[in-house]
Amino acid sequence: MARETEPKKQPRVIIFTTPTCTFCNAAKHYLRQHHIKFREVDVSRDAAAARDIMRRTGSMGVPVLDIGGKIVRGFDKPKINALLGLKGDGA
Repeated sequence: MARETEPKKQPRVIIFTTPTCTFCNAAKHYLRQHHIKFREVDVSRDAAAARDIMRRTGSMGVPVLDIGGKIVRGFDKPKINALLGLKGDGA
């Protein structure tokens, strides 16, 4: 009997943002467009998260996405697509 293939489970996605960041808003919109669930962390309100991002990336720039434990700095569609298995829209 053939086993049905289960849909691949989406990796955990955390996006570190600030309220005034245009690229953060674009990244969140992109994730929503592709029905990707994510948790948002506002580093302007969460000092511990800001320190963690600084430690992990060496900078305070946002957005930073943690996709299944892999860090993506900035709104880098090709990297986001690769980590989430998305097709197209990589430009």
